[in-house]
Amino acid sequence: MSLNDMSLDPVLLQDLYKNTLVDIASKKAKTTKPQGSFSFLGNNKKGIAIIVSSKEAIHLADDELSFLLGILSACKLTMEDVAIMNIEKNNQATYQTIEAELKAKVILLFGVSTDQIQLPIQFPDYQIQKYNSQVYLSAPILGNIEKDKAEKIKLWNSLKQVFSIT
Repeated sequence: MSLNDMSLDPVLLQDLYKNTLVDIASKKAKTTKPQGSFSFLGNNKKGIAIIVSSKEAIHLADDELSFLLGILSACKLTMEDVAIMNIEKNNQATYQTIEAELKAKVILLFGVSTDQIQLPIQFPDYQIQKYNSQVYLSAPILGNIEKDKAEKIKLWNSLKQVFSIT
């Protein structure tokens, strides 16, 4: 196989080319991570935090990430718009710190309980919940949703409401 025939995963391409080759000062500023900051995937331009739980992966397993990218695409969102944070690698995260550091307006919880982020309210999966000027949506882990058509439909119906999709 020659280099011309290789194809790269879109997430890998985004990570490779997130800064221009000439913008050296900007790159240095972005790699300096302030104390207490969260590790997340994406650029979070629309203040949408996707909180997942994965003990094996840094952010999310490849198959779950591919499924999530499909969901984002259906919602007309990209990795530029969201921040994917693994609660297992950022176990100090609370709903307050997520709001403060990620400026999250929408928080999607996949396989993460409200107790894990110290949210003082409980609500069932797929119920859209507004709290503290934020919109929350809780769902099972992505791997379970991907395997079950009924769960996919429930998730899609909720996401249509959250993102005003017609």
